[in-house]
Amino acid sequence: MAIEIKEVTSAKHHKDFVNVQFNIYKGNDYWVPPLKKDEIKALQPEHNPAYRFCIAKFWNAYKDGKCVGRIGGIINKMYNEKTSSKVGRFTRTEFFDDYEVTQALFHTAEKWLKDKGMTDIQGPLGFTNLDHQGMLVEGFDHLPSAASEYHHSYYKEHLVKLGYEKEIDWVEFRLFLEGMPEKLKRGALIVKNRSELSVKSFTKSSELKAYGPQLFEILNEAFKDLYSVVHLDSEMIKYYIDRYLSLLNPEFIKLVFDKEENLIAFIIGLPSLSTALQKANGSLFPFGWYQLNKALKKPKVLDLMLTGILPKYQAKGVTAVLFYELHEVMEKYGVTEMETTGIFENNQKVIQNWKNYEHIQHKRKRCWKKAL
Repeated sequence: MAIEIKEVTSAKHHKDFVNVQFNIYKGNDYWVPPLKKDEIKALQPEHNPAYRFCIAKFWNAYKDGKCVGRIGGIINKMYNEKTSSKVGRFTRTEFFDDYEVTQALFHTAEKWLKDKGMTDIQGPLGFTNLDHQGMLVEGFDHLPSAASEYHHSYYKEHLVKLGYEKEIDWVEFRLFLEGMPEKLKRGALIVKNRSELSVKSFTKSSELKAYGPQLFEILNEAFKDLYSVVHLDSEMIKYYIDRYLSLLNPEFIKLVFDKEENLIAFIIGLPSLSTALQKANGSLFPFGWYQLNKALKKPKVLDLMLTGILPKYQAKGVTAVLFYELHEVMEKYGVTEMETTGIFENNQKVIQNWKNYEHIQHKRKRCWKKAL
């Protein structure tokens, strides 16, 4: 049967766009479903402030009247100005193992980007670096964190057949916790005393919210030279605070201040919500919120979500302070494993942090590229 590509313009199209992945991964033990309402809102300009500096379109593929795949195209004008490039992004691509469907979806996104004057395409990337990014190419038998991605192994095969090449990879690790590493503890205490640092802890999300804007400003400064990163302004910062703060357990967030009480670094851990999101199956109600709340209060696995340190402090041992403080909370809760989110494969400075723990590098995500 013929494949029909339809631009996402109606409420039904949005539902099909989000629901198709639930069919593609049906019965898969490792896929972590997103919350459907949040996914739909992220596509809509009235809910997503990234449309102030991005142009985007989304499409569904239909075969025999059934939605069998999806893709999005994004032009991030701020990123192109920053890099003096004309590069478009493909995003949120999902498809059954049918190469004709994949080919039709990518042809549509590529043509749209080329018609808009783009000379290259890269992805999967989202509106910002805090959006969906990367395609899983290794580690298909491991459960991802809620902030990571999962894909079938045939996705990689389809992309290669379409002429895409590797641009950069993210790697992910699992750390096994068996008591506080003595070297970590000793180093953290030395750094705190030498640099006169203090650490702030939280028990309520309301206490943390006041520091949200400062935290993101550190993120902007620390990540500004990394691949695919654009500056997050006050509206984008508010968007992410409102979207994610309620999902955090504030005890797993630590802020570090210098002797003048300026915020210089932070670390955000999140009790793993992966299994809870599988049980929620895309909705907070009627039982999804209960599953998430239970996971937040009784974690055995912690996802390391974000770490940010002002550049002038990055070589002064502050990382040891952050991990020491977070480790103390993990021990209190009986957390035995920590899952990292994606780290660029060439970022040895960060990867070296895992040497204090028994660990494995078990997953790899890829950003692909192609000339248009």
